Amino acid sequence: MSVLQTIWTTVQAEFGDLADVERITRATWRMGEALLLGAAIGWDRERRDAEAGLRTHMLVALGAALFVLVPQASGMNEEQLSRVVQGLVSGIGFLGAGAVLKDESEGRIHGLTTAATIWATAAIGVAAGLGQTGTAVLATAFILLVLVWLRRWGRSIRKEKEAEPPTRGH
Repeated sequence: MSVLQTIWTTVQAEFGDLADVERITRATWRMGEALLLGAAIGWDRERRDAEAGLRTHMLVALGAALFVLVPQASGMNEEQLSRVVQGLVSGIGFLGAGAVLKDESEGRIHGLTTAATIWATAAIGVAAGLGQTGTAVLATAFILLVLVWLRRWGRSIRKEKEAEPPTRGH
């Protein structure tokens, strides 16, 4: 075998994890699903000018999907995969913590919703990476419901309170 043949055979072997149409389709679907669902959440955060937006949420979802897709495809058992997920959850906690800021002048904390969406987006990525499409889509819908509908509901409550005349004696 010539040197070039050896190199070519080695390169082909490196792509062995995507050796057939079924594997390519599964990996493409799961990673694409994670990207799209992460984008849906990230788009909302981007429109709100949050600390983490479209790209961050897409990358979090994709990364989480990869962290479970690759070990599962390589034959890890449930216990081993569980340890991978545990490490992922801890790591995402640190990433989310970076989005939380305390404003000393106002005494308020900013970024909690963004941190929570990063955390939830990672969970969606895990679901997508494990092939749980229905769960991932449903969770995304619930998250968007919280982000969009509850935001509007909260605004209407604040407007009502501002419109009320001040009470006496307190």
